[in-house]
Amino acid sequence: MDADLDGIATFVAVADARGFRAAGARLGVSGSAVSQSLRRLEERLGVALVQRTTRSVRLTEAGERLYAAVRPALGAMHAAVESVGELAGQPRGTLRLSVSASAESFLRGPTLEGFIAAYPGVRLDIIVGRGPADIVAGGYDAGVQLGEMIDQDMIAVSASGRQRLVVVGAPAFLARHGAPAHPRDLGAHACITWRAAPDAVPYRWEFTEDGHDFAVAFDARVATNDIPLMLRLARAGVGLTMLMEEVVRPHIERGELVEVLAEFSTPFPGFYLYYPHRRHASPALRALIDYLLRIRQASGGGGT
Repeated sequence: MDADLDGIATFVAVADARGFRAAGARLGVSGSAVSQSLRRLEERLGVALVQRTTRSVRLTEAGERLYAAVRPALGAMHAAVESVGELAGQPRGTLRLSVSASAESFLRGPTLEGFIAAYPGVRLDIIVGRGPADIVAGGYDAGVQLGEMIDQDMIAVSASGRQRLVVVGAPAFLARHGAPAHPRDLGAHACITWRAAPDAVPYRWEFTEDGHDFAVAFDARVATNDIPLMLRLARAGVGLTMLMEEVVRPHIERGELVEVLAEFSTPFPGFYLYYPHRRHASPALRALIDYLLRIRQASGGGGT
């Protein structure tokens, strides 16, 4: 049965966003227009594609089957259209990125501003998350995450310099409880740690001693997936926390936090832009990849 591409594109947007209003915002139309377009598609196909509730939508079995079939094809079509458009000049199109909230150097450094200035035809749609995202299921073109958290079936390109996780505490907290001399002493201190989700295991703090890496487990006083909350509680003297050095450096310089266990905290490869092997890189994504590679080469870091 013939179905127009507008209806298919609307259906995919609804499936990606799991809602009419969010899909409408992505497509630049109202939520009611999205609902009407989807209803017309369902009438032509003779089958329900979504189950509607007052707050969200859920795909039916038929919807799941259609989504799995048309989502890759629609993405390839958009990439092809953008590729043809690139012949007219600069790369164009929308680039959807899922970026880790801890990627400070990428989010708040000069990288994004420089890329936006260099490629005025590219629109960025950036979702900042507190845990690893399934960029394929989420309909993203690419993600930015720590290298160790990226699946091996992804292509990865360096998106930051080397990073360093540091343990910090407020001066008042250290005055009351003293500073740990070794990571194994952390069990005797109140600690604020990161947990990706309610059913996830809290992050085990990792250190290096005499060239060997090791992790320390303890019962955290506070576990959360909110980095600003971790930072605020540490500054308030609730306990020690471990965060990216670039996140806490301004607070250390202002005397609000003090680094401890510095000799056990060594740099490691930082954040990477990643995308699936099997997905054709759109002109917009290709432009970002090339831009990151030029930055790394200019700094002597190269790309991965």
